[in-house]
Amino acid sequence: MARKPKNAGPGRVRAALVSWLSGGTIDLTNTEFWNEFYNRKSAAGKVVGVDAALQLSAVWACVRLLAETVSTLPMGFFQRLSDGSRVPAVDHPLYTLLRVRPNSQMTAARFWLSVMASLLLRGNAYVEIKRLGARIVSLEILLPQRMVVKQLTTGELQYVYTDLSGTERTLSAAQVMHIRGFGTDGLIGLSPVACAREVLGQATAANEYAAKSFAQGMAASGVLAITGSLKPEQRESLKKSLATFQGSTNAGKVMVTEEGAKFEQISMSPADAQMLQVLSFDIEEICRWFRVHPTMVGHTDKSSSWASSSEQMNQQFLTYTLRFWLENIEQEIGGALLTALERDKFYAEFNVEGLLRADSAARAQYYTSALQNGWQNRNDVRKKENLPPFQGGDVFTVQSNMIPLDQLGKAAPAPTPEPTGK
Repeated sequence: MARKPKNAGPGRVRAALVSWLSGGTIDLTNTEFWNEFYNRKSAAGKVVGVDAALQLSAVWACVRLLAETVSTLPMGFFQRLSDGSRVPAVDHPLYTLLRVRPNSQMTAARFWLSVMASLLLRGNAYVEIKRLGARIVSLEILLPQRMVVKQLTTGELQYVYTDLSGTERTLSAAQVMHIRGFGTDGLIGLSPVACAREVLGQATAANEYAAKSFAQGMAASGVLAITGSLKPEQRESLKKSLATFQGSTNAGKVMVTEEGAKFEQISMSPADAQMLQVLSFDIEEICRWFRVHPTMVGHTDKSSSWASSSEQMNQQFLTYTLRFWLENIEQEIGGALLTALERDKFYAEFNVEGLLRADSAARAQYYTSALQNGWQNRNDVRKKENLPPFQGGDVFTVQSNMIPLDQLGKAAPAPTPEPTGK
C-alpha cells in the first residue's frame, strides 16, 4: 500500500487558504499543494487542470476565439480636447507601448493574446509595470500560476511572484496591472477551469471513453450469417467474394449469397447514440461557460435563430461576450498606467468597428445617410474604407431640400427684389 505523503489530504488546500486569509503564509515551492489546488479530480475521476482543459477541442476553440479576437482589435490611445473631440495621443509613451510593442519580447497582438489567455483559463492576468523615473518603459507579462496576492492590513494588495529560476519578488500594487475576470470579492478573479471542473472532467472522460472504444472495439458494418460450418477453402473464397462489394467504387452492387447465407447490417447501438449526444452536450456546456455561441466554434448540430447574418452574429458576440473583457482591460489601463491627472485627458479604447463591418450594400446605405445628414464628411468615409483623403473632402454637407417641421405645407417666402437704380 502506497504511503500517504505528509500533510496530504483533501482538506490541505482549504486549511492552507484559511490560514493564509488569517495572516499565515503559503509555501510557493510546495508543488504538492499547487498540484492539488489546480489539478483536483472531478467526480468523473479525471484530474482537471489548464493543460488537460486545453486538450478539449471546445475549450481550445473558445479560448482561441476570444483571445485572438481581442488581440487583433486595434488598440487606440487618445487625448480629449477641450471641444469634446479627441486626437491620437502620439506623444504619450503609452501610445507605442499599448499599440506596437509593450516589451522587447512581444508585439502588441502577442501581448494581448497572453493577457486574454490568462484571464480565460486562470481568471487573472498580471502585468509588471517597469518605469524609468516616472515614465513607463515596459509592460511585462507575469504568469498567474506563479503569483500569490495578499491583502495587507492597510487594505492594499501585495503581489508575491516567483520567477522561473525560483526567485521570489514582492511587488506593490503600483507595480502591477492586475486585470481580473469574473469574481465575487472584487479582488481576485475566479478560475473558469477550476469552477468548470465537473463539466470539463465529464468531457475528458467521455472523449477518453470514445477513443478507447475505437481502439479496442469492433466496428464492422455487417455480419454474414451462415448455417453450419465452413471449410477453410470455403471461408477464403467467401472473403474474396465479399471484398468485391467493399469500398466506394463498389457501392450499389447487388450481392448474391449462397444458400442459407444471410447478410445482417449492424446499426448504431443505443449506447453509441447516447455517447454522441453526451459529446455534443459537453461542447454546448463548455461554450456556455465561456459565453460563446456553439456555432462560433463550429458546432452546428442544432438550428438556431441566434443571428440571421454575420453582422448580427458579430454584434451579439460583441454585446454579450466581448464587451466585458474590452471594458475591463480599458478601465484597468486607465487605473494602473495613468496618473490621476492624466485620467482626465487620456484614455485607451479598442476599435471594434472592423468587427462590426457590414457588407458593401449596408455600408453604402450607412455612408449615404451620414453624408446627407452632415454628421460625417467624405474624407471620414474614405478613411474607413482605407482610401486616401482628397482636397475639399473635409466639408460637411446636407440635403438642400430639408426644411423645419413647422414649415411643412407653407409657401416658400418670395425672394427680396434687388434694388434698381433710378
